[in-house]
Amino acid sequence: MTLRTPIRRLLAASCALVALPALAADPELLVFDWSGYEDPMFFQSYIEKHGTGPTFTFFGDDDDAFQKFMSGFRADVTHPCSQMVPKFREAGLIEPWDVSRIPLFEALNPMLMDSSLFRDEDGVWFMPAEWGATAIAYNTEVVPAEDVASLAVFVDPKYAGRVSLPDNNDDVWALAFLATGLTDWTEATEEDFARAAEWLRQAHQNVRTYWTDGAEIAQLMATGEVVVAWTWNETPTTMRAQGHPIAFQREPAEGTSTWFCGYVNLKDGPGSEDKAYDFMNAWLEERTAHYIVEAWGYGHSNTAAMAALGADLLENVGLGPVSAPLLAQVPMDQQLRDRMLVEFEKIKAGF
Repeated sequence: MTLRTPIRRLLAASCALVALPALAADPELLVFDWSGYEDPMFFQSYIEKHGTGPTFTFFGDDDDAFQKFMSGFRADVTHPCSQMVPKFREAGLIEPWDVSRIPLFEALNPMLMDSSLFRDEDGVWFMPAEWGATAIAYNTEVVPAEDVASLAVFVDPKYAGRVSLPDNNDDVWALAFLATGLTDWTEATEEDFARAAEWLRQAHQNVRTYWTDGAEIAQLMATGEVVVAWTWNETPTTMRAQGHPIAFQREPAEGTSTWFCGYVNLKDGPGSEDKAYDFMNAWLEERTAHYIVEAWGYGHSNTAAMAALGADLLENVGLGPVSAPLLAQVPMDQQLRDRMLVEFEKIKAGF
């Protein structure tokens, strides 16, 4: 199976640095999403039924999205990653999905629902959609494989000014905790936090820039400005498809990270509840699963569809099994996560 390069995704992601207006289509469903997810291949059944896709408006990261809702913004569905779901629930922003209206619900990976924060006696609060890996992308023409056998590559002085880390609170702290010996951030102590923060300050000395989207880090690595990066598996997958010598090291000694995101049903949305379910059902279909793996390199929550793709393709896009430790980006203590946000801003500012 040939891997297709997601040109639409890269072009859309390049807009993430600016505030984006709504992309108007069906006025009866407003989706607040990451830039790029307006790709019509994710909701073909919705288009076939309604003649057009939903109206989209975009956010830059999870925390920005949450703050916009807290300021009074309204939409029908939005697309947080798993660790944000408790904040949405606690703030009273979402309501449970009615799974009797989602025929493919039982086909979803149960591991992505294994938390009372996502599913409890009151209902299902989070519909997992996609998942991926965050690990070391590196230029094989410049960086020898032995240098990326450890996360210490990010603090190695010889790569000063040629390293990029994500401008993303969860991904960057996953790296820091792993590098300092913690593989489960739900058990992080004050000492763990302090060690990770100190490691990030060391890594900051090597950072050329903190990347904000897939297009930016791909460009930095394509030009050779950056030769080592902590990235989502989308980056090496799409860059290799374009002929760039970029590999993905998911098995450094200290480990790598996994994450998953999905959709929540916003309370008192301005649009059609029926169309919110049409959108969600389209997202969970087998053809959507095949597209997100083949074109974006991400996994999908539909287990049957994923199994049909075969192990070789999943390995090729960086989703195969690994023997190294994995830090799963699951919900953590929200007070600690808020402190991580503040500390990361200080580190980026040089403090």
